[in-house]
Amino acid sequence: MSNHQTTPTISLAKEFEHRTNVNLSIQWNRWILRPMGVWPSSDTVSGSEKCSNRLMNLVCYSLISFLFVPCWLFMMLEVENLYDKLKLFGPLSFCVMAYMKYYSLMTHANDIRECIKYIEWDWRNVKYSKDREIMVTNAKFGRRLVKICMFFMYSGFVFYYIALPIRVGRIAVEEQNLTFIPMVFPMTKFMPDTRHRPLNEIFFSIQFFGGIVIHGVAAATCSLVAALAVHACGQVKILLRWLELLIEGRPDMSKSVDERIASIVSQHVRILKFLSITEMAMRQISFVEFTGCTLNLCLLGYYAIMEWDPNDLTATVTYITILVSLGFNIFIFCYIGDLVAEHCNRVGEVAYMIDWYQLWGNRKRCLILIIAMSNCSTKLTAGKMVELSLSTFGDVVKTAVGFLNMLLALTK
Repeated sequence: MSNHQTTPTISLAKEFEHRTNVNLSIQWNRWILRPMGVWPSSDTVSGSEKCSNRLMNLVCYSLISFLFVPCWLFMMLEVENLYDKLKLFGPLSFCVMAYMKYYSLMTHANDIRECIKYIEWDWRNVKYSKDREIMVTNAKFGRRLVKICMFFMYSGFVFYYIALPIRVGRIAVEEQNLTFIPMVFPMTKFMPDTRHRPLNEIFFSIQFFGGIVIHGVAAATCSLVAALAVHACGQVKILLRWLELLIEGRPDMSKSVDERIASIVSQHVRILKFLSITEMAMRQISFVEFTGCTLNLCLLGYYAIMEWDPNDLTATVTYITILVSLGFNIFIFCYIGDLVAEHCNRVGEVAYMIDWYQLWGNRKRCLILIIAMSNCSTKLTAGKMVELSLSTFGDVVKTAVGFLNMLLALTK
């Protein structure tokens, strides 16, 4: 009787540990993506949940459109000053980036779901305690990256949507005996007059929630690529450890060299497949981030210089904060790409540096394929055109500074 009771208890304990470990890798991503309706649901999801996700997709697109369309019409039809047009072009381009990244999250939901299944499988089938420690360490590192992404992105949101309006305060119109809060995104005259209550408060609140969405999309995409890539790096570290122990083995590993070789090859194939799916899911988002951040880093630097006022630094600090947050976003993309490429290249190096000559017969030939595959392993790219690496981040900064100098020369 006690044995029958113990078995379900052990199974429940293992399942709880498995869910805890999976949450360590993806919980924050789920918290960010699910409220926006783009968390990839399982194949057996109910119809009501599908409808709820579609409704959230519609709400998010509507909020982004509420920011973009009236402001774009205002810029095109009513603004004549070049600097004022440039000042609106940056926020509008950020809205376009949010449109494209949100759409990419929706269209690549199956690829993202497949990546999550890989993560769940890896946690469920980890056999050795040392390997589990490696996975936990990497999952915690990915979790910290996600938190940092959220902090930086919403710091820009707080300054732009809260600090700036507070600094400006309510504007008085004496002729009409009214005061109003200026819109964060100016609205065209073809819309209802937002200076009157309660439209003023309603429209400002809608723009506030729209800002939460566009900054949430930026944080979500950066966090997702960080979590997936860090998990891949953890699996590569496990593979490297297995390669180092291929000859001597380990007490908790198989005693057969052939079985250890089979495990190494299987692990390497899984990593390459996982990275291939990650690249497919993230390449469009990475390209939007690469091009959009290059443009916005230039514009934000321009705004910070032009808005400089020693007596009131609120605007300058706001633009610098957003500049840092966007710079950190593209840095994370490039850093993660560099990290993945470095770990994949190390597979070939470690495979060659072990005592492979001690392998008997044809067993050593398997290492040739591992070395060859590590030399042409999958790399994370921006739209299959630009490889994500730290050198790419340097190119982004140099390009943005070059355009900034040109912009200053043309407008001053």
